[in-house]
Amino acid sequence: MNLLTPGRWKLLRWFISSSTAGFPQAGGPIAFSLVALSLTRDPSGGAAMMLAMTLAQVAGAIPIARLGRSLPMAAYLRLLIVVRTVALVSIAVLAASDASFTWLIVLAAVAGSVNGAASGYLRAILNHLAPAARLPRALGISATLNEVTFVLAPVAASGLGTVSPVLAVLALAAIGAVPALLIPGTGSAHIHDVRGVGGSLLSPAILLWLMCAAAGGAAVAAIEIGAVALALSFGYEPALGIVFTVPLCLASVAGGIWISVRNRMATQKTVVAQLFIMTLGSALAALELSVATTVLATVLIGSVLAPLATYYSLRLDALAPPQRRPEVFALLRTANATGVIFTSAVLTVVSLSMALIVVTGLMIVVTLVVGIVSRRAPLPFR
Repeated sequence: MNLLTPGRWKLLRWFISSSTAGFPQAGGPIAFSLVALSLTRDPSGGAAMMLAMTLAQVAGAIPIARLGRSLPMAAYLRLLIVVRTVALVSIAVLAASDASFTWLIVLAAVAGSVNGAASGYLRAILNHLAPAARLPRALGISATLNEVTFVLAPVAASGLGTVSPVLAVLALAAIGAVPALLIPGTGSAHIHDVRGVGGSLLSPAILLWLMCAAAGGAAVAAIEIGAVALALSFGYEPALGIVFTVPLCLASVAGGIWISVRNRMATQKTVVAQLFIMTLGSALAALELSVATTVLATVLIGSVLAPLATYYSLRLDALAPPQRRPEVFALLRTANATGVIFTSAVLTVVSLSMALIVVTGLMIVVTLVVGIVSRRAPLPFR
């Protein structure tokens, strides 16, 4: 008996593609910082490269997603991955040649410009591979694998970077190129083949969930970016920042497994409760009472990451105009990146404690909005 049917094999290829597509972004901060250190003796240049990559992702998500409407979705995704791979390989080549660091920042922006659109098309392809009844499970598995990627990628980049920063960037390029080789085709299906009426890309209902995704991204970024500062505030060595990031990742993996096993879409009340849990976690972290309570805060935040991400994806799938699903999914990825940018910007102008308070306030706002909307007008949930 062949357990790996053609349909399951295609889905397995999609899972591998989904988990490797995020490798350059997950390992980029370490790899780029090591490259910057080798060229300029200042690791802060790596942050400039990541900022350029993230801003380009936000700017390019919708325009680049729209360019692929007339092409088969899988073929266009491969093209986007190739563009990113060429840009990353070029970074490695220029770094090895001791080129001007400005060019590396420009190439990082080129690599990032396709990330949002690639994410949108990758998610849209899943609709052709998994029936609607199994989407929650598929998205839960994907969320779990992505968390594993974001744990392993920095470790791999750091290990290879100690040998050669150029080697670390080449590894990011190679692993990030896997979707171009493995993503399953969807026949001749492209956006123009999708039937359905048109509609607004930014309706109030869609904006609601994008706002929630941005707030969640900001809350997670506050822990991940501020982990070292948190360790220092409690009198620990900077390296012990992993005390806060590792529980966050482990809790997120557990949440993804729970969604995969449950294979059900959450109810409105459950989503409001999950947003409240994330808000509570942010508030506990902002209080900085002790290491134990702060670790508990990271666990609370991480535990609802995958369930909420799955819910947002499913809601936007139902709300998006059929022909514009890749664009909406690209916006979802961009909303999360916007939350990261927001937290990064706040952390550059105020203290970590104040940044955590600001992020908590943002979570309180979105939780209240969703709670009020779910009581008065449940349409955005349907």
